[in-house]
Amino acid sequence: MIQEKNNVFVLSNEQFSYLLRVTDEGRLEHLHFGGPASAEDADALTCQYGLGWGGTVCEKGCQSPETRPMEWSGSGRGDYRETPLEREDGSTDFRYIGYEILSSVVPMQGELPQAQGPAETLQIRMEDTAARLRLTLYWTVFDTAVTRRAVVTNIGETPQVLRKCMSTCMDLNGVYEMTTLNGSWSAEAQRWTAPVGPSRLVNESTVGFSSAQHNPGFMLSEPDATEEAGRVFGFNLIYSGNHYASAQRSFHGLTRVMQGISPDHFRWALASGESFETPEAVMTFSAAGFNGMSKAMHRFINEHIVPEAWRYRPRPVLYNSWEGCLFDFTQGRLMKLARKARDLGCELFVLDDGWFGRRKDDTAGLGDYDVNKKKLPDGLEGLAREVRKLGMDFGLWFEPEAVNEDSALFEAHPDWAMTEPDRETLYGRNELLLDLTKEPVRDYIVESVGHILDTVPISYVKWDMNRNSAALGAKAHRYILGLYDVLRRIFGPRPQVLLESCSSGGNRFDLGMMCFSPQVWTSDDTDPVERRRIQQDVSYLYPLSVMGAHVSASPNVQTLRDTPLFTRGNTAFFGVLGYELDLQDLLPTEEKEIRAQIEFYKTYREVFQYGSFRRLKTVEGYAWQVSRTEPECHIAAVF
Repeated sequence: MIQEKNNVFVLSNEQFSYLLRVTDEGRLEHLHFGGPASAEDADALTCQYGLGWGGTVCEKGCQSPETRPMEWSGSGRGDYRETPLEREDGSTDFRYIGYEILSSVVPMQGELPQAQGPAETLQIRMEDTAARLRLTLYWTVFDTAVTRRAVVTNIGETPQVLRKCMSTCMDLNGVYEMTTLNGSWSAEAQRWTAPVGPSRLVNESTVGFSSAQHNPGFMLSEPDATEEAGRVFGFNLIYSGNHYASAQRSFHGLTRVMQGISPDHFRWALASGESFETPEAVMTFSAAGFNGMSKAMHRFINEHIVPEAWRYRPRPVLYNSWEGCLFDFTQGRLMKLARKARDLGCELFVLDDGWFGRRKDDTAGLGDYDVNKKKLPDGLEGLAREVRKLGMDFGLWFEPEAVNEDSALFEAHPDWAMTEPDRETLYGRNELLLDLTKEPVRDYIVESVGHILDTVPISYVKWDMNRNSAALGAKAHRYILGLYDVLRRIFGPRPQVLLESCSSGGNRFDLGMMCFSPQVWTSDDTDPVERRRIQQDVSYLYPLSVMGAHVSASPNVQTLRDTPLFTRGNTAFFGVLGYELDLQDLLPTEEKEIRAQIEFYKTYREVFQYGSFRRLKTVEGYAWQVSRTEPECHIAAVF
């Protein structure tokens, strides 16, 4: 619910209240983000402004702008804290000109995805008359979260250049700690916490994508907050590219928080009349500790982020051929694995890499879509037909954003690959990224993938992306917009296809991808000892329904650690269960145990995927509980 009274705006849902107001000078002031509050509380919630002194800039009553809790700050006009917007020439100072309350989500103007579903939106318009820029801010209130974004429009005749434009900015009163999820390939989402102080804390990706190094989601919490008690704020960004978030506490006790696209190499030119729109930032709050915040964020993602066709829809138990075969397979071998997977209880057979073009290893073939008839003499259609005769669905792996130099596509269109002129070409996994900022490249991917999906009975796609790119630079944001255009054109008309995003594991585990992809491969590391830490820390901001979790062979291929099948299964239950190993190597006792695992998971699948998840307190190790009330069911595991 959104209300306005005497220039005070109250945004409320079942989770929290969020208050802001217009000051006498026409700026936006942040009043409250937390427990229930109303417009009548505005005066009590107002901070006492500090007076100007020394070198500060003073306004009415000798008040200093840098002591105020703002909802959006200018630059170069007295507020010397970090600014959410920078233009190439000059300062900014936006003043309020009007508002509108709308009874639904306001569609975004371009390719950026956004949260969907029942909601109300507050639109506030501001203007910098000297800079000739208009700023339109949107707060969209959902049942457990609020999203926020900004649109900047050049209303002058002179072209403008933006060097930074955040999605959200606000000043919170209080003392907090910032928790981020950091790591690398095969070691994603390691939770890191630091006190927010006078030196700025920054969580940022500059590799071109949301990255395994720094997930875009983060938390602010009171220093004594626990899993079950204390004030905790959750933040995230509906975006898959370079991101930025910061927190910094001023001398006056205000913590400035902002989030948006990374300003690293960012440069966006605005001609007269043109606009730039930021991704949506997501914010939620709970006074019931980290578990309370997680519950609110999980519900928001399940109800407002994942595609509508897959909301609360059970995910199938799959078998993936990769770790069982790698590139070495024939149709006969795949069918033996498919029959074994069916007998064990799997519902979906996924053919991974190696089915196309010259693809015998990772040095060739990417970019081509002709089927390797030596491996698959009956083509994808024949293999899919035989798999479906077994009573299983068929899924297929693609890596559409990349190209090998040893491919028909590169030989025909070398200019489609992203490289840096006059510099030695840099490779990752023997591949280059295709330039998704070019329309012909996007058309080629859409037509190639779309043709296969329309001619082969495919119910699942694993969309992989296995390298970062130093060549993105100032193209980084346009590349992500191109990616969203491709995904929307392929999967929008085919909502029945379950899309699982993968990027060397969790290199693109973000809300932007989840708007198209109901599940994401959490990590290439399937060692259950490593996975229990990864999945626990991911659970702070993402629900179990989006986490791909597979049982693989032991000793584990990444860590060489030997673990019981019991441990591997119990860990993978807390996610979307799959199996990825050579089923021909199983002992009869292992086959019996896997059948029991899959039967148990299917019985309680909706509890695992959509139940209320809690992290329990333990002296050491990990303890998880997932439960539902209708009908009542509680499942717990201690590792």
